[in-house]
Amino acid sequence: MDKTSIGVLHPGEMGAAVGACLTQRGFIVLWASAGRSPDTGARAAAAGMRDVGTASEMAGQAGVILSVCPPHAALEVARSVAGFGGIYVDANAVSPATTREAAQIVTDGGASYVDGGIIGAPPRSPGDSRLYLSGARAGEISELFAGTPLDAQVIGDGIGQASAVKMAYAAWTKGTAALILAIRALARAEGVEQALLAEWRQSQPSLTARPHAAARSAMEKGWRWIAEMEEIAATMAAHDLPPGFHQAAAAIYTRVPYTNAESQPDEPSLTTVINALLAERSPA
Repeated sequence: MDKTSIGVLHPGEMGAAVGACLTQRGFIVLWASAGRSPDTGARAAAAGMRDVGTASEMAGQAGVILSVCPPHAALEVARSVAGFGGIYVDANAVSPATTREAAQIVTDGGASYVDGGIIGAPPRSPGDSRLYLSGARAGEISELFAGTPLDAQVIGDGIGQASAVKMAYAAWTKGTAALILAIRALARAEGVEQALLAEWRQSQPSLTARPHAAARSAMEKGWRWIAEMEEIAATMAAHDLPPGFHQAAAAIYTRVPYTNAESQPDEPSLTTVINALLAERSPA
């Protein structure tokens, strides 16, 4: 096992940018093309990553593996590297309970586990994003990113701490984005949208532009946020806090149509999102 080789599963927009931080430091960064799209391959190539074909092959070559995937796939990705003996970093938007389940999977196979949570945009310039880390070997992972655009911060030894930061942060940013889209849909359905906008301009001017940004983000990325909202709801419920806010946010993102921003460069329409939210639901 080569400790200078680091695997990334799987290089989406965020994962590829994280991988590029590591290639810039001179590490060999691996990815697995099996089952991945041509777009993923193009991102990996642009980041200077080396294809090893499968996650299993990566497990045999890498000293560190970072999982950067949609939250609903986090446990499946952890299982895909059965027998890995290095340091496994789950940097996904999952609850503390889910990250502890992932930890059990990989440590049962002989690996060490570091809990992670990324906040911010794909790291291309300093200040774009933070990687929060927790666990006994979190410091070793933080050192890998020294001097790169990704600010890797160790916040404790406990598995679940880094994920809890991510859950609490996204509970506000993505949770309130879903809420404001629902509010605009409600106002339109009741025929009071213009009156609401006039009131916002007077008393809450920061809200007037936010639905447009929320709609654009939801159309591009909301499919990833459904499971994230469910993970936040589970995190709330684990502490006897009402989970309904984020269960509703998940339902909002379920109704939003997905648009690939690369193939459809025009700004997604707030009206399209509102119409989707208000569309008559098919009877069960």
